[in-house]
Amino acid sequence: MFSLAAFAQQPKTKKEFTTNGKKITVYTTAENSNLRITSTDNLTFSAAKQPLEIETSVFVEPSKRFQTFMGIGGAITDASAEIFAKLSKEKQTEFLNAYYDKNKGIGYSLLRTTIQSSDFSSGSYSYIEEGDKDLKTFSIDHDRQYRIPLIKQAIQTAGGKLLTYVAPWSPNAFMKSNKNVLKGGTLLPEYYQTWANFYAKFIKAYEKEGIPIWGTSTQNEPMAVQTWESCIYTAEAERDFIKNFLGPTLKKEKLGDVKIIAWDHNRDLMNYRANVIYSDPEASKYVWGMGFHWYENWSGGASMFDNVAKVNEAYPDKGLLFTEGCVEKFDAKKYQFWGNGERYGISMINDFNNGTAGWTDWNILLDQNGGPNHVGNFCFSPIHADTTTGELIYTPSYYYIGHFSKFIHLNAVRVSSAVSRSALLSTSFLNADGTMATIVMNQTDKEVTYNLIIAAEKTVVKIPAHAIQTLVY
Repeated sequence: MFSLAAFAQQPKTKKEFTTNGKKITVYTTAENSNLRITSTDNLTFSAAKQPLEIETSVFVEPSKRFQTFMGIGGAITDASAEIFAKLSKEKQTEFLNAYYDKNKGIGYSLLRTTIQSSDFSSGSYSYIEEGDKDLKTFSIDHDRQYRIPLIKQAIQTAGGKLLTYVAPWSPNAFMKSNKNVLKGGTLLPEYYQTWANFYAKFIKAYEKEGIPIWGTSTQNEPMAVQTWESCIYTAEAERDFIKNFLGPTLKKEKLGDVKIIAWDHNRDLMNYRANVIYSDPEASKYVWGMGFHWYENWSGGASMFDNVAKVNEAYPDKGLLFTEGCVEKFDAKKYQFWGNGERYGISMINDFNNGTAGWTDWNILLDQNGGPNHVGNFCFSPIHADTTTGELIYTPSYYYIGHFSKFIHLNAVRVSSAVSRSALLSTSFLNADGTMATIVMNQTDKEVTYNLIIAAEKTVVKIPAHAIQTLVY
């Protein structure tokens, strides 16, 4: 089984990074321009001295190393797979290359998919007949039409490996307190074991299809009563389900290497969930780490980036993985709205700087209506397909994500990176081949000239207004 070690751990080898003889290639994406991950400059290092307060500087310290990078990717939902199937063969190839080819595209290396239906399915469905508590009718035939073929092609395009993890949106209606896969409800205690067995059956069925499963979350968004498939777990209920059923069942079914991801919901309540689950040694031993989403701004407040850092600070031996984010409330007039891309850049830089090992977007593809979605919850994806014209529409989000996924390689290590002025955001990763990727983002309306300073060396870079750059050196 394809398995990776705990990403939260620091690497054992610390090969020294040097700027000696290195050239810096600058790639830029900017609003009101044709620059889209475009090589815009080739620079060299020169001697650095104490920067002035009136200058803007990005400081990188390669000897200070943190989490190991596990990848960036998106979710292959039923919706994405159904729309992909409607594309011409030529457009399908273009699409696969755009996401999964490191040279022709942005080199996705992570994949999330659903156990049974989600809102981004054309309708609700199950792998068993309703009432089948022994799971005798279990079959993933539904997924063989669209989803599994797309996952296999994505893996092939990515070079044969995509770190794949899964999440359920709801148990079957007969297992739940509200007798409905939609609108929340809770898993009834008498079906805890049946539901734990369900994960094992799903994982084995996908692995039989040649799709190795790295991990599973307990439940997508366990504190949200949604109009679509949803199920509520308090922190205590999730702890007990993992400790007494899911963890032991996966182990018994010889799936002990499959990582369990707790929470899989917004940053707002993640600290409480971590405290409850990780403080119980019997539950904690089964949990790889915590997944989180970015939708806490539904309350009208700002993104709670610091909560990720606080979980990382309190539980440094546990992994952190951003498991879902998308721009809600689809509006075709906003395909090229730059703020949507900037939302990705801001989140990715903050989440990585706060200890996240990987970052997963939501749907990789939706149609010109932001669907299909069986409850009308239409959203944006980085690439849309207009099924009336057969064309692919690339949004700013695709390029912002690409500034990370194309240049940070698997098993890279995040290093210390800081900026001297709030106009810029930055993060840096040292790749295993000795190259550094420093991402710099300018959220302001003005071009910014900044120093990139590493030890006693520096270079001077210009970044346009509302732009993101990756410096490779």
